[in-house]
Amino acid sequence: MKLYTSPGACSLADHIALQWTGAPYEAQIVSRDDRKQPWFHALNPAGAVPVLTEGDWVLTQNSAILNFIADKFPAAKLGGDGTPEGRADVNRWLGFLNADVHPAFHPLFGSAGSLGAEAEAKAKEQAMAKLRGYFQRADAQLVGKDWLTGSRSIADPYLFVVTQWAKKLGVDLSGLDNLAAFDKRMAADPGVQAAMKDEGLI
Repeated sequence: MKLYTSPGACSLADHIALQWTGAPYEAQIVSRDDRKQPWFHALNPAGAVPVLTEGDWVLTQNSAILNFIADKFPAAKLGGDGTPEGRADVNRWLGFLNADVHPAFHPLFGSAGSLGAEAEAKAKEQAMAKLRGYFQRADAQLVGKDWLTGSRSIADPYLFVVTQWAKKLGVDLSGLDNLAAFDKRMAADPGVQAAMKDEGLI
């Protein structure tokens, strides 16, 4: 099993999840230039990470890869508490992170630059406000919990990754003490540290 990942990208979530399984895998670090090359487009025409391969089989899309990891390694218990309700809850928060939080960062990553300076500034301001609201929801969910859904799951590495983005880009996370405690626990986790070291992040 091989994961193609870029340092600090959303693929870091898959990297952490693989570390948590304890199963053997290979991580290949790819740069932005690598992702433009024909060999990489043969794996993912979108030129994006993550990509997971197993033999000749290729899987793309973060939420699909994370769910595959949870199903492939059930002993790691990353898919919920074993009930259909627990799995649905994990996927609800994974969907929130993948479909709501992640895209909300796009104006901060420069995708609004073609709009002109004034429109770009407004788009960034709106994105900051929207992200503050999303992280408030995550903070509320973490009240009395170490993990988003009560037990460690594939949603937690994704929350950790987008929290790193938020800190780097100056999103207001003040007063979100549950999120801060979660972030600190994750940063101290051996699997998280191993994945981040592999990607040259620490």
